Amino acid sequence: MRLIDKLREFLLETQGKEVTLKYLRQELKIDPATQAWQGIRVAMLRLAKEKLVKPSGRRDGTYKVIFQVKRINVFGRERKPPVKLNFPRDYYSQDEIMPASDIILREGDLILISGRSNYGKTTLCMNFCGENIESNPVLMGNEYTTIDQEPSPRFMNRLDNMDWIEWANGNGEDKFTLLPVYSDYAEHIIKDRVNIIDWLNIEAGEYYLISKVMEEIKRQLGKGIGIIALQKAAGAVSGRGGQFTKDFADVEILLDEYHEKEIKLTIGKVKESITRVSGRSFAFGIEKGVKIFNFRELIKCPSCYGKGWKGMAKCNDCRGTGFKDKSEM
Repeated sequence: MRLIDKLREFLLETQGKEVTLKYLRQELKIDPATQAWQGIRVAMLRLAKEKLVKPSGRRDGTYKVIFQVKRINVFGRERKPPVKLNFPRDYYSQDEIMPASDIILREGDLILISGRSNYGKTTLCMNFCGENIESNPVLMGNEYTTIDQEPSPRFMNRLDNMDWIEWANGNGEDKFTLLPVYSDYAEHIIKDRVNIIDWLNIEAGEYYLISKVMEEIKRQLGKGIGIIALQKAAGAVSGRGGQFTKDFADVEILLDEYHEKEIKLTIGKVKESITRVSGRSFAFGIEKGVKIFNFRELIKCPSCYGKGWKGMAKCNDCRGTGFKDKSEM
């Protein structure tokens, strides 16, 4: 076999990696006394023209092996319908929260829930799980298991409080899959299922990695849906990681304090919807850690234009929140 053919065959098995001439000579067992020892340089230049490799530009004999892609035909393929995902409901009205019917989800989509600590992230995650229990959702993250790989007492209490959900089948077996996973989440995603991660932990100083972590999770979902909870600072317009959190999110939900005992939910990025839903805000309360109630839409206060302040004083009309119930207007 010619040298260039040996190289081509070997490099196709190392796509995406960097290789050096020294490494290739060792792997292909090229004898220094043969013409191939120097000839490998010419062969690699030819392969660079074929776009199989790319020189590093440093003239150090290092090459990036390019991922090989093939043309994808679009027309003639079956069009796949949107994915049906049940959204959490108001416990008393039984209406789905948010404009759920206006949000379109596709296979492999990610829903990102960014919120302050103790402001409803786990409530939403548990309700997403409960409302989709018949599809055997997957739970993982910091909120559900102990370091001893046991269900946490708080998680068990929340299950008991969600007494409108049948968490087990007739044989007493869980209708969901609980995994004691706290890192490397993408490696544990169960393909084609609803995977819920509450919450995704990124160490301080490495928040920029969130985009790559979300991308890896997204690639493993297959036909499933991913729901990820992430910590957020008060009033921030994104979770920890800033703009990077939005890169691979298809639906973004932001949670903040509203008055003293309620939560404000703002819809951030939405990749696809029937009508525009991004930017709309809602408020709700929580009972027993899991029951969503009094869910209603908010609008910006017309007196302070959503600022919460009039001059140097808090706006009396909205009590400094910048919002009022839409039903009152």
